[in-house]
Amino acid sequence: MSMLPHRIEISKIVEENELVRTFVFDRRIIAEPGQFVMAWLPGKDEKPMSIANDYPFALSIAAVGPWSRAAHRLKPGKHMWVRGPYGNSYKLKGKKIILVGGGYGIAPLRFLYARARESKVDTTIIMGARNKKLLMSLPKGKNIITTDDGSAGRKGVVTDALEDLLKKEKYSCVYTCGPERMMKAVVDLCDRYKTPYQVSIERYMKCGFGICGQCAIDGKLACLDGTIFDDVSKFKEFGREARDASGRKIEE
Repeated sequence: MSMLPHRIEISKIVEENELVRTFVFDRRIIAEPGQFVMAWLPGKDEKPMSIANDYPFALSIAAVGPWSRAAHRLKPGKHMWVRGPYGNSYKLKGKKIILVGGGYGIAPLRFLYARARESKVDTTIIMGARNKKLLMSLPKGKNIITTDDGSAGRKGVVTDALEDLLKKEKYSCVYTCGPERMMKAVVDLCDRYKTPYQVSIERYMKCGFGICGQCAIDGKLACLDGTIFDDVSKFKEFGREARDASGRKIEE
């Protein structure tokens, strides 16, 4: 793919849960876990989307606004327009890692898990959601599920399970994607237990390649300097502030 939008056909749609559908396309994308594309629906809008898989290329989309609800109305055989990929990527470090996903933030981490498995990295996945109806599928392996209401897995939040692991063993790195307040709590735990981390920062984006400045965070641009960061402990805005469509700062 490239800087210009390419029309791609939807070959299959997977119902992940009542909120999320994974759109599978009829092509391969040369990309790494953590990178994103800009997905365009003519007459609607263009949105940044984390890549859920490279071959076949896939995007996991949660119906949370007008654009994503329009995407959910598409059927196999219909098309999206996509440009990219953009941004940096997660980097595998060491041989024993943890992936922490909140809600549909688990989607790019499943892509990372596939790469970790290829490299024979010992990987534990922690996935959290408000309830069992919002969980997504996981590959077979060392998986821990948490739900706020206890309707599936362990009652509580992902950081409860993460702290239990970090107390017992040393891990090479923790990789996380999900709501920013959740990731802030993950980073705080990693700092406490002196464990490296990599987080995927989501910000409002208009261009995807550093022109609009909409995705600024602590003097960096999420689209160019990220979206993967390993030094957010020193950020003042992370977990506290974001920007709306006008560029105005708002509480995260």
